[in-house]
Amino acid sequence: MAGLRIAAAQSATIPGGIAANVAHHGIFIDAAAKAGVRLLVFPELSLCGYDLPALADAALASDDVRLEPLREQAQANGMTIVSGAALANRNGLPFIGALAFQADGRTISYRKHFLHPGEDRYAAPGSAISGLIDVRGVPVALAICADTTHQAHPHAAVLAGATLYVAGSLITPGGYVKDATQLASHARQFSVGILMANHAFESGGNISAGRSAVWMPDGQLLVAADGQGELLVMADEDSGAVLPVTTGFSL
Repeated sequence: MAGLRIAAAQSATIPGGIAANVAHHGIFIDAAAKAGVRLLVFPELSLCGYDLPALADAALASDDVRLEPLREQAQANGMTIVSGAALANRNGLPFIGALAFQADGRTISYRKHFLHPGEDRYAAPGSAISGLIDVRGVPVALAICADTTHQAHPHAAVLAGATLYVAGSLITPGGYVKDATQLASHARQFSVGILMANHAFESGGNISAGRSAVWMPDGQLLVAADGQGELLVMADEDSGAVLPVTTGFSL
């Protein structure tokens, strides 16, 4: 991780819209800032929830005014914040995307390239197989859930220069072992650090396993959450910690 303190925000998605989830993100951002985190990654579609039939209604542009608090918090805390969002598409179905709010005020978009079976009814695939951002000199590749199940995705990220690969996901209890094993294999094969941020509970009727985690470039698990719950999974060069986050959310 090249001395960079990173964290997965294992957060719940609040029913009720973008503004409510932006505010919910803010609680995690404040906790991460106090812990010295410089890169904070939220789960897949964290700003709207994994409700595919409602994706088009939740789609937004990267400069949407409702996102301004996230841009401001990124700049105020010298932090890169990666949130999951439905992104508007002028040519058809929305994208399942990630928005990276950077400390210099820029907002960078990434669109999920490899869709999960069934997602193509509601979302279009992104054309770029890899999206890189710079976080304090560390080249970081963005991924979203099913992207990580295709070896070509982390491979392309590493070829583009990434030394850290981060994914916002929604992984169920039944799929967790397979997906986690694959992430560890990618880390080992491509000598890249990997962070996976999963949902805290359910989203869009899909139960999450939680267990957000970070793997070292040799494939060894550095730190992981025990299960569900709202928390930060943080990692440095060779150490990790799990920090509970109190948000007042209840199922």
